[in-house]
Amino acid sequence: MTQRRLAEVAAKVGVSEATVSRVLNGKPGVSDATRSAVLTALDVLGYERPTQLRGERARLVGLVLPELQNPIFPAFADVVGNALAQRGFTPVLCTRTAGGVTEAEYLELLLEQHVSGIVFAGGLYAQKDASHGHYQQMMARKLPAVLVNAAIDDLAFPRVSCDDAVAVEQAYGHLVSLGHKRIGAVLGPPDHVPSQRKLQAIEKCGGADVEHAMFSLEGGQAAATKLVQRGVTAIICASDPLALGAIRAVRRAGLDVPKDVSIIGYDDSAFMTCTDPPLTTVRQPIEAMGRAAVELLANQISGNAVAPDELLFEPELVVRASSAPAR
Repeated sequence: MTQRRLAEVAAKVGVSEATVSRVLNGKPGVSDATRSAVLTALDVLGYERPTQLRGERARLVGLVLPELQNPIFPAFADVVGNALAQRGFTPVLCTRTAGGVTEAEYLELLLEQHVSGIVFAGGLYAQKDASHGHYQQMMARKLPAVLVNAAIDDLAFPRVSCDDAVAVEQAYGHLVSLGHKRIGAVLGPPDHVPSQRKLQAIEKCGGADVEHAMFSLEGGQAAATKLVQRGVTAIICASDPLALGAIRAVRRAGLDVPKDVSIIGYDDSAFMTCTDPPLTTVRQPIEAMGRAAVELLANQISGNAVAPDELLFEPELVVRASSAPAR
């Protein structure tokens, strides 16, 4: 293996190049966990294992995502994939698409691959009206799993969530401090648990003109168009793509962001500093959340008892140029 590849594997695992070299040459003095992590890093980076090590099958973990169009999900996959590799696991990425493989079908495929556990992000557990039978099947099998972001109440899995109520309080408070009184909000579907939490927080903050939408740029544009027609001067959105759709709606109405209407997103996904204008948004701490999810999963796989509790992570308001004082 070249020096550059050796350095790349070492950086992926967080060990020295000498340690990687000892693993590849079958030398002693390396823990089993580190050895597994190095071999997994070879798989993840697409490098062939040395001939004498090819018979060892890496431990697999499913990572089930709803989509890859919203940049927050590839970013989360990157954090979780790296954290898994450092613990000697190989991530298996499963992405739901409209009319494609369902979450339940992905579960069957992962079970056939004898995965050690599964991390779900943005799954059907967040939709009250969706089918949840496959989660009951996982609970019956005692398959280690972690759910990322808010879920329905009757699923006994550990959860890692960003605090939706605090996110709304930060965004709403920012707009009020700028003098806005006619505030609107674009949230996800009515049965979406994180959006329900945001709605409750909005009502506690003083209320807003609320529209529900599918999580897409087009959904955000359609919902925001109605809000602009009703005269709001600021819009809080439940995702960055929704916020980008809202900016488009304001401009199609012949108005300016932020001079006429302020827009706030949610996630702080990639490239939000490059939008026009750069987007004010509420940042999810995906690095900390992803690593916590992997730690919870690894503890379950190791046989340790993990309570089915929800860990709430604090979001952070990032003020850029899409919010300004009310006219």
